Amino acid sequence: MEQWHFPPRYDGTYFPAPDQRYWFPQRETMDPAERDEAIVARLREVMHYAYEHAPFYRRKWDAAGIGPDDVRSLADFEHVPVVTKDEIRASQANAPPFGDYLCVPEQEVHHIHGTSGTSGRPTVFGISREDWETIANNHARIMWGMGLRPGDTVFVAAILSLYMGSWGALIGAERLGCKAFPFGAGAPGMTSRAVTWLRMMQPAGFYSTPSYALRLAEVAEEEGVDPREFGIRVMFFSGEPGGSIPGIRDHIARTFGARVVDSGTMAEVTPWMHGAGSAETDGMLLWQDIVYTEVCDPETFRRVPYGSQGTPIYTTLERTSQPMIRLFSGDLTHWVLEDNPCGRTYPRLPQGIYGRIDDMFQIRGENVYPSEIAAVLTELDGYGGEHRIVVSREGVMDELLVQVEMDGATEARGDAAIAAFREHAASALARMLGLRVAVEPVSAGTFERTDFKAKRVIDDRDLYASLQRRVGGGDG
Repeated sequence: MEQWHFPPRYDGTYFPAPDQRYWFPQRETMDPAERDEAIVARLREVMHYAYEHAPFYRRKWDAAGIGPDDVRSLADFEHVPVVTKDEIRASQANAPPFGDYLCVPEQEVHHIHGTSGTSGRPTVFGISREDWETIANNHARIMWGMGLRPGDTVFVAAILSLYMGSWGALIGAERLGCKAFPFGAGAPGMTSRAVTWLRMMQPAGFYSTPSYALRLAEVAEEEGVDPREFGIRVMFFSGEPGGSIPGIRDHIARTFGARVVDSGTMAEVTPWMHGAGSAETDGMLLWQDIVYTEVCDPETFRRVPYGSQGTPIYTTLERTSQPMIRLFSGDLTHWVLEDNPCGRTYPRLPQGIYGRIDDMFQIRGENVYPSEIAAVLTELDGYGGEHRIVVSREGVMDELLVQVEMDGATEARGDAAIAAFREHAASALARMLGLRVAVEPVSAGTFERTDFKAKRVIDDRDLYASLQRRVGGGDG
C-alpha cells in the first residue's frame, strides 16, 4: 500500500499524473478483504500507541479487560469499548485543556480548534504539526477524487474560526496545489459580496454547507445573477445533511450547473473528508484506510450487516495527537458494499449521513428525519427557500406542523394559489413520511437565513397549539 506508515510519513511533493483517476491506485482499488487485513494490523499499532501515551485509553481498556494484542480481527475490535463525547468532555475537564487522551507533548500542538460550547463545555482539538500535514495530504487525495486538480481555484465559503470544516477544505486545497480562496462567511452582506467574487474568480471548486449554497443561490437570483455564471465545476459540502439527499443534491446541482459531492463526518476525527463521494460516485465512500468506520447497532455497538441502518463509529488510523478509537457518533446512516462507479472498493453510505439519533423524532409511531422534510420541500414548486418543523402533542396524539415559505409569485396569485400550495405540500410530505402533516404557508423571507448550519426543528407544545389554530385545526 502506498505511503502506508504509522506514524504517517507522506511525501509532500507527490502528485499523480494529471489524467490518473486515483491518487493512490492500490489503496483505493484493492480487494476489500486484503485492505481489512492491513487495517487490523494498523488497529493494533494505533492501540499500542494510545495505550502507551494516553492514560484515558489505558484506564478504559484495562477496566474492560481488553488490550491491543487481543485484536486479531475486525470482529475482535468490536469488543473494544466505545468512546462518547461526554467522556471526551470529562477527560478535558479533569486534565485541561486537551484531556488525558492527548498523545503528544502539549508544546507540539500546532493548531487549536474546537466546538462552540453552546450546549455545554466546549471540546478542544489540539492538532500537532505532523497531524496537520497528514490531514492536508488526506484531504488533497480525496479532493483529487472529486475531480479537482492543481491550479484550480477553490472557494471556501464557511466560517474560518473554531469550525474544522473550513480549515480542512482550505489545507486540502493548499496541498492539492490549488489556488485557495478562504472567503469565509457570516459577516453581514458577505453573501452579496460572494456573488461578486464568484462571478469574477470563476472557481472550479466551492466548499460550504448545503444551507449556505441554497442561500447563495437565493441572493444571486435577487441580484439578477444566474448561479451558473459562477462557472463552478465541483461543489463539496459538509456540516449537515443534504449533499447525498436526492431532492437537495439535485436542486443545488441544477441551480449551479455543478457536480455536488457530499462529505464530512465529525470534527473530532478530522480528516473529516474520510467520508466523501467522488467525481463519479454519489453518497459517501468510506475511505477506510484513513479512518476505519463501522456502522453499528447503537445499543450493542456491533457492526450491522451491509444494507442495514446504524450509527457510525470511527477510529482514526493516522492521527497521533488526539487519536479517536471507536468514537460513537450518534449519527444515522445505512451502508452498502457494492461496485462503485469510480472503481474504488470502499463501502459506501448511499444517502450520506442523514440525521442524528437525537434529531430523529417519532410521530404516531413513525420515525421522521428533518432531512426527509427538507428534501421534499426543496423539490416543491413555489417553495420560498426556508421552513420550520414544529413537533408537539395535542391531547394524546403526536402532531407535526410544517411552516413553509412560499415564493413571491405564489403569494401574489392570491388565496386560491396559496391553498393549492398548502395542499400540494401536505400531500407530498404525507407520501414521503407516511403520516398526516399540517402545513402553514408563510411569506418568503419569514425565517432568518444562515451562513452555517440550518436549525429548523422546534418542539414546543404551546407554540404548536397556537399555530394549529391558525392553520385551521382540521384532521388533514
